[in-house]
Amino acid sequence: METLRNFLNDSTFFYVFLTLITYAFGVMLKNKFKHPVFNPLLISTALCIAVILIFKLDAAKYKQGTKFISFLLTPVTVCLAIPLYEQFEKLKDNWLAILLGIISGVVTSLSLVFGMCLAFGLSKPEFIALLPKSITTPIGIAMSEKFAGIPSLTVAAIVITGIVGNIFAELILKVFRITHPVAKGVAIGTSSHALGTAKAMEIGEVEGAMSSLSVAVSGIITVILFSFYAKLM
Repeated sequence: METLRNFLNDSTFFYVFLTLITYAFGVMLKNKFKHPVFNPLLISTALCIAVILIFKLDAAKYKQGTKFISFLLTPVTVCLAIPLYEQFEKLKDNWLAILLGIISGVVTSLSLVFGMCLAFGLSKPEFIALLPKSITTPIGIAMSEKFAGIPSLTVAAIVITGIVGNIFAELILKVFRITHPVAKGVAIGTSSHALGTAKAMEIGEVEGAMSSLSVAVSGIITVILFSFYAKLM
């Protein structure tokens, strides 16, 4: 077992292979069962954690081995501008409602994190780490590091937020009777960043475009408001 553990830890491509094969398995399950609970990212994350724990592998080596995948997060986020360009007329017709919706969503998210941290007595580093839970990972990590948060906790919060949004977005829209395509996209993108946007694109082209816009704008607004909220604790 020790020999196998050392071999896997020292392998250049093992962790990349593990990540890709578990994600592919998650995609296969989702296509087979057609249920939102079979989220490929959730399945891949759970399986990767299980392998690391079972074989007692070095989590730091996993991070090092998959760093090029993390590097691709930024250009992938930029690619979200493509569906927005295709629905530019919708943006021009509804720009004020979209902007106000995104701002209200960001303020609500930040305020809820602040209230939760006060209620549960969390420390300031934990508070800082949780603040960017609804924005994309590269921006969230940068803000957490800048304000002395806990980047690993930030990543976990962002991933969990995105997965929850991806799984429950349609249900929540139905419960609150949100039917307008623009409103759907803004709600999903502002609350659950790129992972939510993937679900919005499944719902419709307008929803996907508005969600893409919301991811970018909510990230900018969060950065602007971050220092104010960081000083509250």
